[in-house]
Amino acid sequence: MKTDIKNREDIEKLINFFYDKIKKNTEINYFFSDIANVNWEEHLPKMYVFFENILFSTGIYDLNPMLKHKELNEKSRIKEVHFNQWIVLFDNSVDELFVGEKADEIKRRVKNIATILMHKEVN
Repeated sequence: MKTDIKNREDIEKLINFFYDKIKKNTEINYFFSDIANVNWEEHLPKMYVFFENILFSTGIYDLNPMLKHKELNEKSRIKEVHFNQWIVLFDNSVDELFVGEKADEIKRRVKNIATILMHKEVN
């Protein structure tokens, strides 16, 4: 039975599940594997902190996601279709694992962040 997102452990479960989907997705995986050459052991803990801050306002995330996406976009153009695919994968991941107020909230917040990034990158 699915529950709501309650803590850091749930965030880690969600982010691992989501990025497993990213790794298998041919439309956007190359941004992580070929363009950014992501070291997953370094990247995932940063994402745990980022998403935990988004949902629980921990205040412990101090990196600049705008800058990272700008650098990535300079290497390979990030298009609206890429952002939309990312959102679909994220929403599906949340829906497969969780249900509730926090689950809905993280989907809303992620969509807002992706929309801001998308408009900065594609315009």
